[in-house]
Amino acid sequence: MPELSQEIERGRALLPFGVAEVTGPSMVPTLRHGDRLVVRWGARIRPGDVVVLRHPFQQDLLVVKRAVERRDGGWWVLGDNSYAGGDSTDYGAVPEDLVLGKVRFRYRPPKADQRSPLAVARWVLSAARPVLSGRSASRRLRAR
Repeated sequence: MPELSQEIERGRALLPFGVAEVTGPSMVPTLRHGDRLVVRWGARIRPGDVVVLRHPFQQDLLVVKRAVERRDGGWWVLGDNSYAGGDSTDYGAVPEDLVLGKVRFRYRPPKADQRSPLAVARWVLSAARPVLSGRSASRRLRAR
């Protein structure tokens, strides 16, 4: 996720929705590097939701993970890609006040080489999708 900027902070104060960009592989296959996210700041979080949070040890960094369950001390969050790491298995439960919002939609920006009508049509059909609560992280948690 991008480093937290003053524009994001100002936008959070004024609007209930914001945009963030995914960097890294921790949420593959749900989200991919380069995806843009529409985030509902301050939304109610439920187990299975994909959330944007501040990294517990580096709070100027935003992170996207799946909220698995509420535990003592906050939310237990996991990435959908178990090989990428960087989730609660590394830093424990994330305090409630560090969970900023819930991801509602993801969209993929068009690639520069998508010029043919077929490529553009494919992009239009797959670019924007809702990010639904999933069970992949909770299944992974039970399997450990």
